[in-house]
Amino acid sequence: MKVTVENKKGLNKDIKVFIDKKTMNSYMDEKYEEIKGTVNLKGFRPGKVPVEVLKRQFGKAVFSEVLDKVLKDTTTKALEENKIKPAGQPKLDLKTYGEDKDLEYIISVTELPKVELKSIENIKFDEYTVKIDEGESEKRIKEIAKNTPSFKDAPPETKAKEGDLVTFDYTATVDEKSFKGGEGKNTQLTLGKDLFLKGFDKQLIGVKKDDQKIVEATLPENFPEKDLVNKKAKFNCKILSVKISDEVKIDDQFAKNLGAKDLKDLKTLISKQINDEYKNSLDRLSKNQILKELEKFKIDEIPQNLVDEEVKILSQGMTDEDKKKSKDNFEEIAKKRIKVGLILNEFGEQNQIKVSEQELQAEVQKQIRMMPGQEKMVMDFYQKNQSALASLRGTVYEEKILNLVKQKAKSNKKEVSKEEAEKILKQSQNQDDEKKQSSKKTVETKKKDVKKTTSKTKPPAKKTKKVSKK
Repeated sequence: MKVTVENKKGLNKDIKVFIDKKTMNSYMDEKYEEIKGTVNLKGFRPGKVPVEVLKRQFGKAVFSEVLDKVLKDTTTKALEENKIKPAGQPKLDLKTYGEDKDLEYIISVTELPKVELKSIENIKFDEYTVKIDEGESEKRIKEIAKNTPSFKDAPPETKAKEGDLVTFDYTATVDEKSFKGGEGKNTQLTLGKDLFLKGFDKQLIGVKKDDQKIVEATLPENFPEKDLVNKKAKFNCKILSVKISDEVKIDDQFAKNLGAKDLKDLKTLISKQINDEYKNSLDRLSKNQILKELEKFKIDEIPQNLVDEEVKILSQGMTDEDKKKSKDNFEEIAKKRIKVGLILNEFGEQNQIKVSEQELQAEVQKQIRMMPGQEKMVMDFYQKNQSALASLRGTVYEEKILNLVKQKAKSNKKEVSKEEAEKILKQSQNQDDEKKQSSKKTVETKKKDVKKTTSKTKPPAKKTKKVSKK
């Protein structure tokens, strides 16, 4: 194989590849030997079909398959040997090819620009830790206790009221006949929540322990026995107990019920939970600071094909008119994104950062936990959608790179209170909102200007004479 690189200046390069006829024929012979044992032709024993017969029967198909493989292999080799990292898919232009011929083709490729990373260590960013007062964790624990229902047995003659917990057994009938699913043992209802059948628990208000109560209710649309849907059922209820709400005691037992060792351990865990809530948001601000600093790095030339692809993504769903108005703005955003991506990727390669299968699966599990009740759907989505999985891998890869950049860059460590953290996050949100509003006003102004220009250049309407009816 002979390789010649042309247009050595700039990112766009043409690479001429030449493979002589003899080498191409050897690839063809190898392929014929490979298929020889699998071809069955009338009049020939398996594996004994002459090559000349194979050429007549399968020559074009074999050549097409060999050509595809040779182009793929030699293109990769030519790029690697010349240390060219392509920005996007290279284009191939076949000059000479065919059976029993030399192969000559041109690889037209846009090369990724060289990236200098010397000043990574000079990046400055704010790194926050949040100090949580003991009172904050105690306040959160009280909120948890308030939302954790607790009941105690009521005195025997107590009549159930709204908010009480009633436990009962029941048997149900429709038209005096029992039905499948019409029995229940130790059924518990908190009166007033209406969580069983519509209007059911209101009829239990006033019952006492050991009472017998007939309750009537309509069976719902989703009742398993379809022939009983929307029919009125009678429930013969035997009241087992009435419990009244009890104030939750915040003690070691309460802490153990929540998975902590004791109350002291629970306070520590809650304090960490609150800290993490704020620190995750503050960490995003730190990473945004780093990304802004990376935007200032100099890269001589950004590949235009990458810019065009990024602009397409940014302008998805827009009308052609709006795309034209936003083109310059989108190109600027695209160049910044691509520049940052190139820098992060180069940094990742130089530091041999990789995403293991275990890390990827851990991220999938994280996504699953964020969608309670839809775990199977999320898992199926990533199992069946390889592009989504690749995108997730890219997210993990970028996260690992940014974490390493943070370690090497200069951090300005700040300890802030919960109130200060809230203020910083609110300020950041306001700045983002202002930018969005400003961008929106710019687009609206451009639209108004276009309307004014159009109205000025619009030809006058033709006057029509009225025709009178005679």
